[in-house]
Amino acid sequence: MKNILVLCTGNSCRSQLAEGYLRHFAGDKANVYSAGVETHGVNPKAIATMQKDGIDISNHTSNNILEYTGIEFDYVITVCDNAKERCPYFPTKAQKFHYNFPDPAKATGTEQEIEAAFDSVRNLIKDYCADFVKNNLVP
Repeated sequence: MKNILVLCTGNSCRSQLAEGYLRHFAGDKANVYSAGVETHGVNPKAIATMQKDGIDISNHTSNNILEYTGIEFDYVITVCDNAKERCPYFPTKAQKFHYNFPDPAKATGTEQEIEAAFDSVRNLIKDYCADFVKNNLVP
């Protein structure tokens, strides 16, 4: 079984969405973790946007990367430039992937516009995760 770590700045939104989708698509082929270089708590709007797609991340926690130093990861995916630049030295032989997704938590406007931003980023992350599993975990 493969170990996957998804990294973002605060482990509140993008990495939580990716963790949810990677768990969904990978099933029993991987253990999926997410963490941040800081912890900001799981964004309630991230939980809501995932619920709209039938994925429950309401029990996820916001974790710091240092909590996972004892795990051998096969893949490390950074989902924002800030995490990629700020990530402390993390001794691993893991294959590294990076995609800088927009931060929906920074969206402004009406409640409907903010919700649309979350849905848009959710869909980008969903597609990325489906492709990642297809290209890296399915024989």
